[in-house]
Amino acid sequence: MSGELELTLMIAGMHLLGLVCAAALLLPALRGGPELPPRSDRDSDEGWGHGPPKPPTPSEGPSGGLPLPDATPARVRLRDHRRLSELLPARERRPAREPAPSPRRDPVHQ
Repeated sequence: MSGELELTLMIAGMHLLGLVCAAALLLPALRGGPELPPRSDRDSDEGWGHGPPKPPTPSEGPSGGLPLPDATPARVRLRDHRRLSELLPARERRPAREPAPSPRRDPVHQ
C-alpha cells in the first residue's frame, strides 16, 4: 500500500469514528425519555440558573451582640492620613555595649 492511500484511509476512519460517536450521543436524545415535571416560574430568572439566592433564615444570620470578653482593641486605628509609623510609639533602643578590654602585655614575660 502506498503512503497516500494509507493516509486517506486513516483520515476516513477517523471521520467514521467521529460520526459513530456523535450518533451514539444523539440517539438517546432523539428517542425521547421520561418527561420532566414542569418547573414553576415563580423563582425563574429567565432560564439562567436556579433563580436568585434565597435570603438567609434567622438561624443562619450573624448573631451580633457584644464583643467576646477576650477581644482586645487594636493598639492603633488608621483613620486619617497619618502613617502607622507616626502613630506607634518609638521603640526603646538597647544600651550600647561597653567595648571589650584591650589585651595588656605583662611586663614580666618580655
